[in-house]
Amino acid sequence: MRAAAFITGGTMQKENTTKKDNIFTRFIAKIKNIFLTIAHSSLATKLSCGFMGVGQIMRKQIVKGIIYALLEVLFFVFMILSGGSYIARFLFSGHLGTVGEGTYWNEDEGIYETVPGDNSFLILLYGILSLTVVIFFISLWVMNIRGSLENDRLLAEGKKVNTFKQDCSLLINKKFYIPLLVPPLIGLLVFTVLPIVFMVLIAFTNYDYQHLPPSKLFDWVGFVNFGNLFSIAEGTGFLLVFLRVLLWTFVWAFIATFTNYFLGMILALMINKKGIKLKMLWRTLFVIAIAIPQFITLLLMSKILDGDGILNKMLGTTIYWLSDTRYASLLPRVMIILVNMWIGIPYTILMCSGILMNIPQEMYEAAKLDGANAWQLFIKIVLPYMLHVTGPYLITQFVGNINNFNVIWLLTGGGPGDNILYGVGNAQSTDLLVTWLYRLTTDTNVQYNMASVIGIVIFVICASLSLVTYNKTKAAKNEEDFQ
Repeated sequence: MRAAAFITGGTMQKENTTKKDNIFTRFIAKIKNIFLTIAHSSLATKLSCGFMGVGQIMRKQIVKGIIYALLEVLFFVFMILSGGSYIARFLFSGHLGTVGEGTYWNEDEGIYETVPGDNSFLILLYGILSLTVVIFFISLWVMNIRGSLENDRLLAEGKKVNTFKQDCSLLINKKFYIPLLVPPLIGLLVFTVLPIVFMVLIAFTNYDYQHLPPSKLFDWVGFVNFGNLFSIAEGTGFLLVFLRVLLWTFVWAFIATFTNYFLGMILALMINKKGIKLKMLWRTLFVIAIAIPQFITLLLMSKILDGDGILNKMLGTTIYWLSDTRYASLLPRVMIILVNMWIGIPYTILMCSGILMNIPQEMYEAAKLDGANAWQLFIKIVLPYMLHVTGPYLITQFVGNINNFNVIWLLTGGGPGDNILYGVGNAQSTDLLVTWLYRLTTDTNVQYNMASVIGIVIFVICASLSLVTYNKTKAAKNEEDFQ
């Protein structure tokens, strides 16, 4: 019975827990139950705790047992050869290396030689990878124990344990979701989760242009970088710069989102209005605008609006549309918003056109019978319906504009420069948080640590806005409306 409880993840012993029990208490109770379960299990299961696969081999599951045993051997070989040392330096040494790479004079050879040392970057990276391998091995160990306990249960009930062929058949048929989901799960872990964890940990180091491995080492500094981000100390405080960039980021995201949305909706209403001719032509023109790759349009616009560009040649004047620093770089910011409208409105038109076609005509007719005019039809029927359907889309667009790297970087490169306002961190007038982050990692004086801190801040802002805003939309609260 205890084995069955462990297999299904249940708890045989009913703990006198209440709602006040915290997660830690329940976790300890769960671990205690696991060990009690193993203590009452068979000899084969007990041996499997130290030697993976033994329990399966003793039950004539030879292939499965050999696989478990080989994986255990590979794990310990990996830990002995490299993984263990990286984990020790990553977790327990308190630093990320002691001696960097250096050049020394070899008197015997009469030449300078480069002597390799520690590499903080690799210690951090391989330390994370090694810990991931440990977690993966623990998961395998649990699977091994559960498999042996399942065999105990089957034998206690007078049944036969599954053969390797039967296990494969089970995976292919009843549990096909496992082989189907494991490859993308591994890809998600390797290419998304691990890089995110690595970059988050960089925020707690002094990894910048003065500490670039392998010639120099970087080390843990705790929350110093977060303190610098919210500090106004001269030379190290980023707070004033951060607030300026954050303010422009929100202003840009709000205006870019709602200008595209409402102007696109109005144009869609005009095209779909009865009596408008050549509707297919207008829709086709907007589709052509979408078909041109965005980066081509942005690069073309940057050349047209250049100081020596086509627009100034046609006007016979010299206006720095994208590099004017007067009035807090107001003109470049306005031009960025206008260009974003040019490339963004066609998407909204097509989306709104499809939604508008689905509004029941009976609603319009009933409202007109009650004496509603065009404005009232829009406010009472069209707009609520559109907001209900496109609420999640608006949130996505707003968050996407907070991280809209292409429009800003391809038009102005974050400029024009304004060292009076943006001296610390090399931020410039039209930089968003995301372009500022990129600048910190590509300028001459790179600051990977502060870029990582800003990346964490962007994530917190976007996640908070998305969750809070979505939960307050009618699309989340009243899912059955307009159905």
